[in-house]
Amino acid sequence: MAALYRLPLLLLLTGLSSASMILPAAVALAEQEFHDARSFFYAGIVGMVLTALTGIAMSNRRYNRTASRQLFALLLAFVLLPALFAVPFHEAVRTTTFLNAFFEMVSSFTTTGATLFDPTRLSSAEHLWRAQVGWMGGLLMWVAAAAILAPLTLGGFEITARGEPGQSVDAGAAQRDMSDPAQRLIVSARHLVPIYSGLTLALWIMLMMAGDPPLIAASHAMSTLSTSGISPVGGPVGSSAGLAGEMILFCFLFFALSRLTFSSDTGAAFRPGLREDPEFRLGIVISALVPLALFLRHWIASFDIGTESNLTQGLGALWGGVFTALSFLSTTGFVSKQWVAAQGWSGLPTPGLILMGLAIVGGGVATTAGGVKLLRIYALYLAGKRELERLVHPHSIGRNGALARRMRRQGAFIAWVFFMLFAMSVAVFSLIFSIFNIDFENAMVLTIAGLTNCGPLIPFAAEVPVNLAQLNDGAKLVLGGVMVLGRLELMAIIVLLTPDLWRD
Repeated sequence: MAALYRLPLLLLLTGLSSASMILPAAVALAEQEFHDARSFFYAGIVGMVLTALTGIAMSNRRYNRTASRQLFALLLAFVLLPALFAVPFHEAVRTTTFLNAFFEMVSSFTTTGATLFDPTRLSSAEHLWRAQVGWMGGLLMWVAAAAILAPLTLGGFEITARGEPGQSVDAGAAQRDMSDPAQRLIVSARHLVPIYSGLTLALWIMLMMAGDPPLIAASHAMSTLSTSGISPVGGPVGSSAGLAGEMILFCFLFFALSRLTFSSDTGAAFRPGLREDPEFRLGIVISALVPLALFLRHWIASFDIGTESNLTQGLGALWGGVFTALSFLSTTGFVSKQWVAAQGWSGLPTPGLILMGLAIVGGGVATTAGGVKLLRIYALYLAGKRELERLVHPHSIGRNGALARRMRRQGAFIAWVFFMLFAMSVAVFSLIFSIFNIDFENAMVLTIAGLTNCGPLIPFAAEVPVNLAQLNDGAKLVLGGVMVLGRLELMAIIVLLTPDLWRD
């Protein structure tokens, strides 16, 4: 284990990624898909051999000495590793270009889940590889949040931490968190990998007990924990697990609302217990209010077509709204079977703007969810509430504790800066997509889907969805860049451009 300290982070990820190709090779071999089996097996063996040789050649040097270098390695991982993932995928599919395969792997690894391929076009091993790449991307973000982002007060930690974005929390934490980032990375991985794997295994078993075949159950389990929304059958709509499967998935979606649901390993910010956690509570409130508003809208409309007394359809519409709202809030993007049934009950389509709004809000800090993040929204809410209170009592002093005071002051300001950067990114990339002859609505949907890492927005948010497979190469590369930007956030990219961080 000590030898890992002397290897670059990107090289470690390359070796692990190459080794993971053996699993889809075994699945393809079991199904007698020999071409797929050879594609994944040979790519995995070659990747592991090259990684081992490179590691031996570089073993006499020490890497990962600063958290800023690890942040840069994390950026390179999301840019370069998809090219490695695309090699066996491109060879296995055979009927697509390498750029399409690269785009598919960028979408999977950033847990966006947008796809160029019809589900019937891919084999079982190829479907598993997409879900597996998304699962590994989610695990990487779990570990990187504690080992890389928290010491630099990025990714949402800047809201409650005393340090500014890109800086350590305080002088004491600087010695503790920044002295040996490589050790912190391995300690975080040792703590989180069993939790992440155990939750995925438990969900896989539950879905199989509910009636899903092993491949579909595994894909949905990995996609739910990673919030990638990747599915061989279009999500729960095409699943055979039915309502029981949706209820099981619903329970595991809560892990994307707050990191406290699975770990409290980030010391960069003070956090209360789960019951008092503002992220978890705000996520519950949004997940309840939005479906209720949608249900009332559908129920009022049902009077026009005479179905208001159908209790079964009404309850189904309510459940479909609750499941789908939490799914898009976590940026997973699974849609309930009852979501479509609700439209038949009332005769009204559901506005895609609501789904886009949920994805923009996003899930919890240091989870696999994308979006602006619940903690930033809560910080802006506290600041607004405080300003309204001062209109009535100008000289009042807040008494909600240090956490609330931090969020009201510097935290609210930083949250507002991030929100403005997010809005500017939406405007800029929407304009860029319009250059490729994409209409305004779809340009906006593509931008928000990429920045929030919620690919299922593309087919569900627009009235006439754009066909990703028909986009030209330039638009695909831009969308891939938007996904990477949404995964790491623009503030982290700006921090990487700061010269002070690179002075050892």
